[in-house]
Amino acid sequence: MRKEVILITGANGEIGHGLIEHLAKNCSTPILGMDIQPLDDAMKSYCSTFIQGDILDLMLLGRLVGEYEIKTIYHLASILSTKAEYNPETAHKINVDGMLNLLRLAVEQSQWQGKPVKFIYPSSIAAYGFATLEDKEKSGLIKEHASDFPTTMYGVNKLYCEHLGRYYAKYYKQLSADRDRSIYVDFRSIRFPGLISALTIPTGGTSDYGPEMLHHAAQELPYHCFVRPNTCLPFMVMPDAVKSLIMLEGASRENLSQLVYNVTSFSPTADDFYKHVIQAFPGAVVDFVPDKARQGIVDSWPAELDDSAARKDWGWSPDYNETDSFEKYLIPAIKTRYS
Repeated sequence: MRKEVILITGANGEIGHGLIEHLAKNCSTPILGMDIQPLDDAMKSYCSTFIQGDILDLMLLGRLVGEYEIKTIYHLASILSTKAEYNPETAHKINVDGMLNLLRLAVEQSQWQGKPVKFIYPSSIAAYGFATLEDKEKSGLIKEHASDFPTTMYGVNKLYCEHLGRYYAKYYKQLSADRDRSIYVDFRSIRFPGLISALTIPTGGTSDYGPEMLHHAAQELPYHCFVRPNTCLPFMVMPDAVKSLIMLEGASRENLSQLVYNVTSFSPTADDFYKHVIQAFPGAVVDFVPDKARQGIVDSWPAELDDSAARKDWGWSPDYNETDSFEKYLIPAIKTRYS
């Protein structure tokens, strides 16, 4: 008998930690975690099984098909924006080829089970791209299918993977004579804004100037912010990111009008971040030393997202606004972490 599980790749990442803990506490289906790094000790009790392995390892993924009945796949594993720019070919291999491998696994699972397997994919505002800062400032709220001209390898990967998911959900082997149209991959994707966690360290995202500022201040370390003070991006705290993934996974397919959804919470400037930081940590040393290349990437991303489709289709609404994010979640938890 194959064991029914929820598969989470990238289990050791920022989203993985929050998602695994939530599912372990609120879902009866066992969790199969997978990451190329050993699982953090704090997460071990939450995963019924953990596999240390590579999403590019086809033999390993073949074992999963044979040993498990996978109910839902949360494919979180990826190389983030800043690291991807230093080695774009490697990033493409992991982000795209890895995605393709997981979609193949989902197809095999769907065919074997005789029903669709849900495939939940976190995308990013990096999938957007404005040619100039002036274009960004004129844009206003951005819907899912506007300004999709990413300027980073990470953004290109995310946008392409969204389209891969759409293909596997709607058009996979569309000319095959024996294609069973009732069995498909139930692909669902969220375009996240910048994510901030109080519990895990930022890991190389271009939007990480905000959380890095907080974590440095809590450790009494000086921080050189790599963007201008007036730089504006949408953000969300990790509990709301996890909430959105859970809500989208649980939504009825009939209620979903699209496959890719924006979600957002608040859109502070870098200076707004600094004001929250200095209020909580009066001795914090922060200066603004914009890095031309990284600033250019941030300037190509939207300042505000339109998440009206998610609100309408599956009732999305964040629990934390800007004030609550800092006062009720980030500051208390980060102070406790470094006390």
